[in-house]
Amino acid sequence: MKIILTQTIENLGTVGKAVEVKPGYARNYLFPRGFALPATEHNKTLVEKKRLQWEAGMAKERALAEEFAQRFAGVSIRITAKVSEENRLYGSVTARNIAESLAAMGIEVDKSQIKLDEPIKETGTVKVPVRLFQDIVPEITVEVVAEE
Repeated sequence: MKIILTQTIENLGTVGKAVEVKPGYARNYLFPRGFALPATEHNKTLVEKKRLQWEAGMAKERALAEEFAQRFAGVSIRITAKVSEENRLYGSVTARNIAESLAAMGIEVDKSQIKLDEPIKETGTVKVPVRLFQDIVPEITVEVVAEE
C-alpha cells in the first residue's frame, strides 16, 4: 500500500516521503496515530505544505543541537562504583547514571540520548556517544573508578 508520511518515522522515512508498506501496518498503526495518509493527490499537496514547515523547524533544531554539541567538547565524567577484586562492578553504570553525572555538571541530557550498547560493568575509560540530532553525535569520556 502506498502512503505519505506525515511524521518522521525511524527506519521508514521522513515527512512527505511516499513509501510502500503492508496494508495492515498502515491501517492498524500509521493511520490511527496520524503518522501517515493514503497516497492521493489531495493528501500529497497537504503533506507538501507540512513538509516545508517541518524543514524550517528542523533547521532550527539542527542549529540548536550543533550549538549544544560544542558544550560536549572535551567533557569527561568520573563515576565511582563498588568493585570486586577483579575490577568488575557490583552493579553497572547505565545511561541513567551518566545522565545524572552530566546534570550535576550543568549539562541536561535525556538518558535516551546516551547510546550505550550495554551497561558498563568494569572499571576503566569508555567513549560514550550522545545523540543530540540525527547526525550530530558528540562523544564524552566516562571514567569508571573503584570506590575507596
